[in-house]
Amino acid sequence: MNFDGIFTPAITPLSADGQIDYSAFAEVLEYLIESRVHGIVIGGSTGEYYAHTTAERLKVAERAKEVINGRIPLVIGTGGIRTEDAVAFAEHAKSIEADAILVGSPPYALPTQKEIAAHVLAVDKAAGLPIMLYNYPARMGVAMGPEFFEAIAGCKNIVAIKESSGDTAQLHRLAHSHPSIQLSCGWDDMALEFFAWGARSWVCAGSNFIPAEHIALYEACVLEKNFDKGRRIMSALLPLMDVLESGKFVQSIKHGSELVGLRAGGVRKPMQPLEASEKEALESVIKTLKQNVARIVAEV
Repeated sequence: MNFDGIFTPAITPLSADGQIDYSAFAEVLEYLIESRVHGIVIGGSTGEYYAHTTAERLKVAERAKEVINGRIPLVIGTGGIRTEDAVAFAEHAKSIEADAILVGSPPYALPTQKEIAAHVLAVDKAAGLPIMLYNYPARMGVAMGPEFFEAIAGCKNIVAIKESSGDTAQLHRLAHSHPSIQLSCGWDDMALEFFAWGARSWVCAGSNFIPAEHIALYEACVLEKNFDKGRRIMSALLPLMDVLESGKFVQSIKHGSELVGLRAGGVRKPMQPLEASEKEALESVIKTLKQNVARIVAEV
């Protein structure tokens, strides 16, 4: 499994009554494929997996497999507080022939490093699929540290990590101490730093609605190795990242998706929709960003 490129954690559209809109979901996936993203992640935070029932999560994964149909890699999230739940999602991912699974620390439980490792290895045993680890201590409550990596060192299916700690020192340690695990940027405003440290992958929610601009940064840094161009593109992207991190992340991603013609729908409670002023601010940032990136890319 090669995680090179832009992997989009796809949104899960909702209908007016708050139910998952599987027709709109298929349109999202088709849009992403047509936009040339390199892979799609289902069941991630951006997809609101935590607000879905078990039956919904299984059906979303099955629908994604049906629509994508091998055209680009499909990664299925296995997030769950109980190891038994994560194992069940991993088994289902195997049964539908997903290309890989995303495996993080169980949230809320605050497991030790050895307990996180036991969780990950149990999920691996259930699926036998390539694994992208997911280190997101702000959501999970614990970070994957040296003792964890020592405990999972013999697991050949662990091939990548979505590093979402926002800790530059952690990025350095991973690049230096675990070169066999492919780095994937999971902290958007550090994308340039990730690429400078050898990452070839970026799991970025903003690519739900501005995929071309995210691809442009990847191509500049990874394929062209033009970090001067990359810095300029990154500077153009930063205002959007500031807006996304202002407290209504998924709502902003869904509104951005609506702006490109997708039927994203609202968000599930306890989250609330964007206010009119927040929508206007997001729209203004996106418009300027697209103009700036287009100008940079067009320059010879």
